[in-house]
Amino acid sequence: MNPNLLTLFKLSLILVNTLMTRGLSDADGVDLSFTQRPWLLQCNQTVLLLEMERCGEQFSSDMNHVHPEDRCNLTHFIREYHVFSFCTEMNAERIGCFWPNPSVERFIISIHKHFFSNCSLEHAAFIDPPDDTLTLLIFIPVFLTLAMVVLVVWCSKRSDLLA
Repeated sequence: MNPNLLTLFKLSLILVNTLMTRGLSDADGVDLSFTQRPWLLQCNQTVLLLEMERCGEQFSSDMNHVHPEDRCNLTHFIREYHVFSFCTEMNAERIGCFWPNPSVERFIISIHKHFFSNCSLEHAAFIDPPDDTLTLLIFIPVFLTLAMVVLVVWCSKRSDLLA
């Protein structure tokens, strides 16, 4: 084989591999704004808490439109909660803080305590199933286990006879 042809083939493979890797990596969609501005990476807790308060005020305003009896049913306020969660996440990232972080978590817990403190479920009392069902649930695995043991013993004896 011609050495120049082999070199050309290797170069074309490298080019195809590079193009495929670049297409699969989504490097064009990476936001490099934090790496270009490293001073934003310092989390300012005071500004963060002020922004969380602003998100909380908007959430409180939105939750005032939800009837208090419906506050335990997520389907009645899922949009408002999504907006609140999105607000806290975007503001934390904009300020240069991680999300969630302990400050944001404490704030979200305080919001939950304020709006959803009466939503705890009562503990369900577990009862035994009827005796017929319980008997079936016990004996079926026992009989299957015994059947498998008998089958293994029978097959091992049979293979001893064939050997």
